Amino acid sequence: MLTQPHFPEQILFTDPDLHAEPLHPLLTGIVDQLRAVVDWAREYLCEPHPELGRKGPVCPFVQGSLDRDTFYLAVHRGDTVDEAGLDEVLAVYRDWFRRLEPLAGLPAQFKTILLTLPDLPPDVAREAVDRTQARLKPDYTEQGLMLGEFHDGPPAKGGLWNTAFRPLRGPVPMLVVRHMVASDLPFLADDPVTLAGYLRHFGQNGPASLRRQVAVAAQRHGLPIPGISTDVQILHDTTNQGVR
Repeated sequence: MLTQPHFPEQILFTDPDLHAEPLHPLLTGIVDQLRAVVDWAREYLCEPHPELGRKGPVCPFVQGSLDRDTFYLAVHRGDTVDEAGLDEVLAVYRDWFRRLEPLAGLPAQFKTILLTLPDLPPDVAREAVDRTQARLKPDYTEQGLMLGEFHDGPPAKGGLWNTAFRPLRGPVPMLVVRHMVASDLPFLADDPVTLAGYLRHFGQNGPASLRRQVAVAAQRHGLPIPGISTDVQILHDTTNQGVR
């Protein structure tokens, strides 16, 4: 368990914390929901799915995150939501995420924070999660981060390989912070703002297999492709196997 130094009410839990005795008071009444998130990650995200449209697990990074104990669960309590307040809470976790080890290289891409909203009624949660993700995604992309959305709806976004598949269904409404990786291009290419963020962080440093797609997307939006940079911290020739 990690406690935010300046905001002690904001805490990051890992799986062992969900089975500790005594439980942290923040987990009162919701620990089973958080345990369900870990089970969902292991049994769904880390496994193949017949509707996914490709081989391999639904998300290729989650097993590494669990194995490294960098699969962090955060909790925001309350059965109502103030969107401005939620943005502020997320900003604290976002900035904390950027300071958490590991900071660079291959291990950093496995680090993630899942901000769960376990008290929200389903209809409120769906709208709050979708609106928040849409509102904040450009800002996170600008910083080299991704903000994912999960709820029981599920979110309407289809899979990359099977557009009829809805991969973002989750057992608890949540917003997920992780590092952007080069293979996130398909999630960002249709919006000039998010594509610009991608280009600033990767430019021509991405895997050779994606360079033509980068060039086509940049040309479509009239965006320049920056030259090769020496300050990009997380660059991996990963295959395009994101959760979508």
